[in-house]
Amino acid sequence: MKKTFSLEHKAFLKKQKMHTLFVHLSQVGVLALLLALWELLAHFEIIDSFITSSPSKIAKTLVELVGDGTLLYHAWVSTLETLAGFAIGTALGYAIAVVLWWNGFLKQVFEPYLIVLNSLPKIALGPLIIIWAGTGKMAIITMAVLISVVITTISMLNGFCETSAEKILLLRSLKASRRQIFAKVVAPSNVPTLMATLKINVGMAWIGSIMGEYLVSKEGLGYLLVYGSQVFRLDLVMTCTIVLCVLAGVMYAVVALLEKIVAKNYT
Repeated sequence: MKKTFSLEHKAFLKKQKMHTLFVHLSQVGVLALLLALWELLAHFEIIDSFITSSPSKIAKTLVELVGDGTLLYHAWVSTLETLAGFAIGTALGYAIAVVLWWNGFLKQVFEPYLIVLNSLPKIALGPLIIIWAGTGKMAIITMAVLISVVITTISMLNGFCETSAEKILLLRSLKASRRQIFAKVVAPSNVPTLMATLKINVGMAWIGSIMGEYLVSKEGLGYLLVYGSQVFRLDLVMTCTIVLCVLAGVMYAVVALLEKIVAKNYT
């Protein structure tokens, strides 16, 4: 009986691996098909490659930018700005959420302002950010922080407030302090919420940094995107867009890996 179960289990695992492999191959196949179709439409002038570019032009531009070091330099600048905004925004948002959870009066006072700030298009604050932070990297990082900090605060505060009331009541009955309640129940219970927020903040931080580069920067992928559109080099614009997708995907994959590591420690 034990041997039969083992064989069935192995067959199930094999089937799951084959399914995962098939999904990954299908994803690659769909991408290859779309690129081939795009190239053919541009080659036979069914679409205007000046406006839409083409995979071959993008590949050529990518080789040129990598060869002269332009792409690596600008990608590195954008990555550093994004990581700084991501880290500061997440840490600051988490701290604010803790303060608001800790003090119910402050939560009632400031929660409506958080909702308003979350709905406000951050690009509208661009002129103010330039005046306050200047036209350098600080302005770009500030934009990334503003976008991610509000999301982090709202997400974590909601998670803190939805922590099991029974567990909190049990600790209170044992004369636990508010600090002990947070350390023993609230914070550990919201590790999944933090991981989900980190995933969201990956995209938010990239949006903030690129948006900031649109406004003030003379370096970074956002600058290259603006420059490419101004001189009608759509191959440059598309190349930078693809590089942005890759960088954001890598950053998201790192957060997902961190989530798996943390999940193992909390199970």
